[in-house]
Amino acid sequence: MSRTRKSAKDAGARFERSIADYLAMVLDDDRIDRRVKTGANDRGDIAGVRLRGERVVIECKDYGGRHKLPEWLREADVERGNDDAAYGVVFWKRRGTADPAEQFVTMTARTFAEILAGGPGLLEEGEEE
Repeated sequence: MSRTRKSAKDAGARFERSIADYLAMVLDDDRIDRRVKTGANDRGDIAGVRLRGERVVIECKDYGGRHKLPEWLREADVERGNDDAAYGVVFWKRRGTADPAEQFVTMTARTFAEILAGGPGLLEEGEEE
């Protein structure tokens, strides 16, 4: 069966719901939920996620096992800016499992380093681009 626009949108909505529900449950935070779509000024797919008090934008993708990581990371970065968030990451559907705990999360090395350093802007000068 080939994927139609409707089946792709439905799969995306199910994936977003599963990730939001999973994070809300394991983090015990009922503020985490799917975000209402805002069009041109999109601020990510999941709202209410924070790391050390800083907002995290999560872009969710279910492309039937395919991935477009550079495109998705650029999208997450734009949405991070739209939301004035510290971090932007991409959750993407792992083929062969619907378990939200087993899905992939992708971010840039800079984002990961900032998380490890304790927050955005805390990298030392020699460690930046």
